[in-house]
Amino acid sequence: MSDDHGGFVLRSGPLVPQIEEIFRSKIRQSVWLPTQRIPSEAALAAELGVGRSSIREAIRLLAHAGLLEVRHGVGTFVVAAEDLDHADEFTRLLRRSQMLEVFEVRRALEVEAARLAAERAQPEDLERLRRRLSIRHSHFERDVEKFVDTDLDFHTEVVRLSGNAVLLSLFESVRPLLRKTLIDMVDIEEGVPDTSQAHDRLLEALWDSDPEAAVAATRENIDTVLRQLRILDS
Repeated sequence: MSDDHGGFVLRSGPLVPQIEEIFRSKIRQSVWLPTQRIPSEAALAAELGVGRSSIREAIRLLAHAGLLEVRHGVGTFVVAAEDLDHADEFTRLLRRSQMLEVFEVRRALEVEAARLAAERAQPEDLERLRRRLSIRHSHFERDVEKFVDTDLDFHTEVVRLSGNAVLLSLFESVRPLLRKTLIDMVDIEEGVPDTSQAHDRLLEALWDSDPEAAVAATRENIDTVLRQLRILDS
């Protein structure tokens, strides 16, 4: 899908998180005002070009977060202004906790993948990885979503070079959640640490066929973000 809705583009992949973010933006930007009844599921589904079930699930999530109130038989309303501030802060804390868990899983997967890649990657593989890293660096501090995508392309390639199909399958299964988490970090925390040098050291370690250095560079990269998340979550 490629329709633009207030700065958001519906992409291929899970729709509900994207729709939820569109609705959050409408609330943040006062397109939907406190106590206002939002459009019906049918109207929203037609506006976004998606199924009503996806709209319903996004509304359910926002109601659970305390941003919307569903009154059966009447409609769905944005909560009162004084409740929005409390709900928004609670949601931020919850999402930080979820980010922390996602990065803990990421660390477990990528550390082992880096160790194996250092033992198994071939020169032609690493040339391809070098090109991916160059693209990744060129998008730092530009378009957030493009940067996140190029960063994850690099890391996916490292996992692929591990030669372990199960690790690759696991990483690809969590990649959509990683993508959302990284984008949310920029949205919530106004930026992520610059770990470009750790990425460079990882590539160098792979060229040197040095598993210990590859593991150290991977830990440095991910632990830098984990430390920030743990401080924020404390």
